[in-house]
Amino acid sequence: MDSRRITSSRTYELLKTVLFFYVVFKQSAKAQRHLRARGIITSFREFYTWIAQHVIMLALRLPAAQRKVRTEMDKAKQDIEDKLVPKGIDVTRHLTLPAVGQTPEWILAEMDKMDKEMGSTTDWSLGKLSGAVYHGGADMERVIVAAYAKYCVSNPLHPDVFPAIRKMEAEIVAMTLKLFNNADGAGTMTSGGTESIIMSVKTHRDWARAVKGITEPEIIIPSSAHAAFDKGAAYLKIKVHTIPVDPFTRRADLKAIKRAINANTIMLVGSTINFPDGNQDDIEALGKLAARYKVGLHVDCCLGSFIVPYLEKAGLAEGSGGKYKLLPFDFRVPGVTAISCDTHKYGFAPKGSSVIMYRDAKLRRYQYYVNPDWAGGVYASPSLSGSRPGALIAGTWAAMQYMGSEGYLESCRSIVTCAREIADKIVASIPELYILGSPPASVVAFGSKHPKVNVLEVGDKMALRGWHLNALTGPAAVHIACTRLTKADMFVADLKDAVKEAMLSPSGKGTMVAVYGLGNSSAVGPAMVGQLATAFLDTMYKA
Repeated sequence: MDSRRITSSRTYELLKTVLFFYVVFKQSAKAQRHLRARGIITSFREFYTWIAQHVIMLALRLPAAQRKVRTEMDKAKQDIEDKLVPKGIDVTRHLTLPAVGQTPEWILAEMDKMDKEMGSTTDWSLGKLSGAVYHGGADMERVIVAAYAKYCVSNPLHPDVFPAIRKMEAEIVAMTLKLFNNADGAGTMTSGGTESIIMSVKTHRDWARAVKGITEPEIIIPSSAHAAFDKGAAYLKIKVHTIPVDPFTRRADLKAIKRAINANTIMLVGSTINFPDGNQDDIEALGKLAARYKVGLHVDCCLGSFIVPYLEKAGLAEGSGGKYKLLPFDFRVPGVTAISCDTHKYGFAPKGSSVIMYRDAKLRRYQYYVNPDWAGGVYASPSLSGSRPGALIAGTWAAMQYMGSEGYLESCRSIVTCAREIADKIVASIPELYILGSPPASVVAFGSKHPKVNVLEVGDKMALRGWHLNALTGPAAVHIACTRLTKADMFVADLKDAVKEAMLSPSGKGTMVAVYGLGNSSAVGPAMVGQLATAFLDTMYKA
């Protein structure tokens, strides 16, 4: 009896020891991968920031500090609400269904009234928006509206009921694949670039689990990659290694990316072009890494859209004077497994349409969701959505047919020429600013190299002149995404005045300065900005 008890006790102790060493080994392996990917200096900075955040958060728990923070945050939240939610007793609010349905005439009149109540003063047709509205012209608008009207009740979830919509979607994917040089590839439509990217992350995760047995997936992205990769990874429980870009070329640091690759890596990411500063990663070099380590490579062309495939045909791929050169980026590059392209940007399709493409149909199958055991019958969908608006598909198909290759070629030439004119004139005539990298397509980002010029202040001064531009961090900068409506001369003239005003009479109170300055103010600055962003989202749904 005693010998059995002793044996059982020894077995128990042995199991505890084995479990202990297993946990230590597993956590050590994770720490080693993290340290290898981040490097010693970056890992130390991250640890220091983490300590600083916790120390400051403890200090903010003091009653006096809490009152001060609460007062400031309440004021900021109220400012957000004042800008977005109409005030006054004259404002009509529709919080319950009308007892009797309204007439079409009343509905249109009420929409006009809402515009006046909300003080809607932005005229996008003036061309002062950075992206946001990608307008293909009045004739294009009529074509899209007619397609909407014809298929407004259609739903591609039921292809037997709406066979034309199914055909149009398949043709949109096929046309886009050929544009990116993969006639034998596969893809699906999505609701936009974010869904396209999330679908690619999900596809590579499921592929890596099925083919390579990876259960703790990781992806490696440059710091210039779109936030949708972080969003997808957060949804799908995937670890992200964010690698800094070269401060001069604005391209992904290939050595750092190579160092970050490990047995759990499922996908690398590159952009043509990236959202922050419009530059392009070295896709060929990333492709070689992806092929060597047998991982996926997603090329984000959401913003490059229907611009970058036409740069070569437009004679703009080589740039001028060594600037603005476009590197190979599409499926002709070995190692590329997926590409996302937004048809609703420079394809001029209606908002809410994008295409995610894969090298072959075999990889695309990992994107699908299939449930054969559901009580409601077999359920299968290609992407996140179940029911989808067939009218969007019809509008996209109509837009692509209306533009044609020649139309997109001319559009590319016009938009890219405008962007390069802006970049060249900033370099030649605004010495206080500099261009980030050498952007080859439609986006130009500029920072300040003058100690008395805050580029975010410049952005706020441009806002007072009617421009809606994008503020950036890392480094602080402002960008414009040119469209067919952008006027280079008007932009540069206003920018010159804005720089002078920002230098001579900075207010320090504009939206860009306030929000992005707060984000860089301390270790907890990003958390404060996060609270403001959350308040903004809450306010979006305040009637």
